[in-house]
Amino acid sequence: MYVVVAGGGKVGFYLAKALIAEGHEVLVIEREARKAEIINEELGSVVLRGDACEASTLSEAGVNRADVVVAVTGHDEDNLVICQMAKKKFNVPRTIARINNPKNEQIFRLLGIDSTVSSTDLIMQQIEQELHAQALVHLRLLRDADLELIQAPVAPQSAVVGKKLREIRFPKETLILAVVHDGTTSVGSADTRLEAGDLVIALTRASREPELRALLLA
Repeated sequence: MYVVVAGGGKVGFYLAKALIAEGHEVLVIEREARKAEIINEELGSVVLRGDACEASTLSEAGVNRADVVVAVTGHDEDNLVICQMAKKKFNVPRTIARINNPKNEQIFRLLGIDSTVSSTDLIMQQIEQELHAQALVHLRLLRDADLELIQAPVAPQSAVVGKKLREIRFPKETLILAVVHDGTTSVGSADTRLEAGDLVIALTRASREPELRALLLA
């Protein structure tokens, strides 16, 4: 199977690596020279430097013979353009788009993208599995209430390092749902202690997100 991956960041890199390991033919399209160079060094000659939003780049990548095009850049609008162009101009059988903002999922589906992947949704599914069934909050319904499910790392220089959740003054209307430490996810509790490198998963008002990220990163 020939798979074209648009976006050579961490997601694109590891996706390409996994596909190559399974014996698939893979080409990664990446516009940044340094990222393209790293992919070339690590995975071999499987990268094309260029803008996947441009038809000329997709043509050079041989998208017309691709079985799947996966757009995993950090920008939803770019992923949408890439997938639509692959589908309508190059007749690619299947397109998959990474969605960074879950609110865009319906738009992508309406515009003909075959599949979408949202890291937020994947995290929510994990949280739902961890929480007791009777205590479940239907997080998807909260999006319409201007609530956001976010994930943010704890920086080494942050003032919250070494402190328990009950000792930290989080922004108003913020609920710490889970903390990922050394690859292990645990439901956030008052006695959960944050360490540098932990990943905090929280539910907060959209307007409070910058304040929360500043607290964890500063």
